[in-house]
Amino acid sequence: MTTSAFPHLFQPLQIRGARLKNRIMSTGHDTTLPTDGLVNEALLAYHEARARGGAGLIISQVAGVHETARYTSHMLMATEDDCIEGYRKLADICHAHDCRIFSQLFHPGREIMEGGDGLLTVAYAPSVSPNERFRVMPRQLDKRMIDEIVAGYGEAARRMHRAGLDGVEFVASHGYLPAQFFNPRVNRRTDEYGGSLENRLRFAVEALEAMRAATSDDFVIGMRISSGERDEHGLAVDEALESCRRLEPLLDYVNVTAGTSASLGGAVHIVPPMAYRNAYLASDAARFRKALGIPVFVAGRINQPQEAEAVLAEGSVDVCGMTRALICDPEMPAKAEQGRTDDIRACIACNQACIGHFHRGVPISCIQHPETGRELKFGKLNPAARPKKVMVVGGGPAGMKAAAIAAARGHQVTLYEASAQLGGQALLAQQLPRRAEFGGIVTNLSRELELAQVRVVKNTRVDQALVAAEKPDAVILATGAKPYLPELTDDGSVQVVNAWQVLKNQVKTGSRVVVADWRCDWIGPGIAERLVNEGCSVDLAVNGTHPGELLPLYVRDNIAGELHKIGVRVTPYTRLYGCDGGTVYMQHTVSEQPVLFENIDTLVLCLGHEPVDELSTIMAGSVPELHVIGDSMAPRTAEEAVYEGLKVGAAL
Repeated sequence: MTTSAFPHLFQPLQIRGARLKNRIMSTGHDTTLPTDGLVNEALLAYHEARARGGAGLIISQVAGVHETARYTSHMLMATEDDCIEGYRKLADICHAHDCRIFSQLFHPGREIMEGGDGLLTVAYAPSVSPNERFRVMPRQLDKRMIDEIVAGYGEAARRMHRAGLDGVEFVASHGYLPAQFFNPRVNRRTDEYGGSLENRLRFAVEALEAMRAATSDDFVIGMRISSGERDEHGLAVDEALESCRRLEPLLDYVNVTAGTSASLGGAVHIVPPMAYRNAYLASDAARFRKALGIPVFVAGRINQPQEAEAVLAEGSVDVCGMTRALICDPEMPAKAEQGRTDDIRACIACNQACIGHFHRGVPISCIQHPETGRELKFGKLNPAARPKKVMVVGGGPAGMKAAAIAAARGHQVTLYEASAQLGGQALLAQQLPRRAEFGGIVTNLSRELELAQVRVVKNTRVDQALVAAEKPDAVILATGAKPYLPELTDDGSVQVVNAWQVLKNQVKTGSRVVVADWRCDWIGPGIAERLVNEGCSVDLAVNGTHPGELLPLYVRDNIAGELHKIGVRVTPYTRLYGCDGGTVYMQHTVSEQPVLFENIDTLVLCLGHEPVDELSTIMAGSVPELHVIGDSMAPRTAEEAVYEGLKVGAAL
């Protein structure tokens, strides 16, 4: 397979003065990499990896145009000339790889996530219309501040132009300030910026005109907008489309997305999890492309070049945003162009280390490719100074990644797996409803093993005798974990099983089920959803404030919505005690009062895991080098497992 398989994806596109070599775009997304509001070496290395990997267009993350635009404590700012040097380096790096670079220009309006010092920030919006998600009550913008912000857009564009970028993107998506002006349910002004559509578009017109006046004829100015904000009070598709029609003479392209930051349900679409079908916004974007005479971009779960090619071939759009695909595999475009599609590490839309990291205020990464966001440390693997004979015990994500990295560096690596199949707990995760895509991590890591020429031995349980016979220079133990089963008061009246038994179809539950969820991740809700789908009546008892407490926000909220729709009863703040007489006894974790679930047939335990680590004690001192990683060190998630595999493989 060569580029002939992707004739639309690798067709160049001219937009004003910028020639895109292909239709693959990294959309603007927060990375939490910048420091002091400026482009730094970490951000440069991050974008260079994607430019070098073949992306046609990179749109860098939002740059604030006014002091009141600081919606997080770690965003880029374009309010002073000292930003120009960093952006110039970014432009030079991208251009060296024939990649075009735009910057998003941004004001959040009422969508303020946090203040810089823990205090609540004053948010400004067209009207005093509250934000539901962040519980922000904004202050209405006066004309003086509107003029300042408009001028800020112009000055920010001037700085980007001076830095050598190819264009800028006016962010009117996700319910941010321009969209707040567009929306008659948010903008309730009675002056020249409110009322009629012409008035509600006035802010955008003035900002776009200021941006054009501050730049040049060949400089690209586009706009990102949600095709529908997926919220009762948000912009509808027709409203967004009409806004684009009116603004088209001032724009070089429109970049279509969905959702709004203003509500939990709308925000899920900012980075849609794997529960959403691939390329699900293509039909929305097609409406915009049919109605407009300028190029239309789209993003939203376009994870593979085949998907992007199909969207482009249908004539739905001109450019495909493949941001998480590029986070997961920066070399995806080059691999597709070279016909190496089997080598592409496909994103599984888990959201755990990309947007999940951003929401925790730490640099983004990828659970499958932890090199992302850590390019300065792991961007280039050095060949091993002295090749070693390495034995990796355990074929889950930790062991697979360790083996692949160690072998890629030149070590002689054999991976031993006790069962007939590689993948560890990922094989169970993919059995949960709407989580099948998680199994992609096994497919991707298996391919990395093949490419690194790792010897894989299955159906073999490693013991001390085998280690002694093999005489390895280093042993990496990645033997995983097993369900944690506490001592419970139990008279046998309630069937007690664990999540693994349910997923492996080893047990049949009764019709009335309680799922005890200590971990507060995706396992408990997934088991509950699966059992409801099988006809059970389910109570989910959560040892936390809400289901999915540890999950990325958009995954959590999507799960919460599904649990509500299918009728799972959720009880938070519960600690399991025991069961007898058909009753499951729990305790409220704060009041310490009893919580009872009566007439229960089956109790499913989702209480976390304990490490399988017998070999580390047996082998201590008997091998030259011993490493314990992943769940066998301490049960956590696939992210820590793969990262520790990378670290030990790179350090051998």
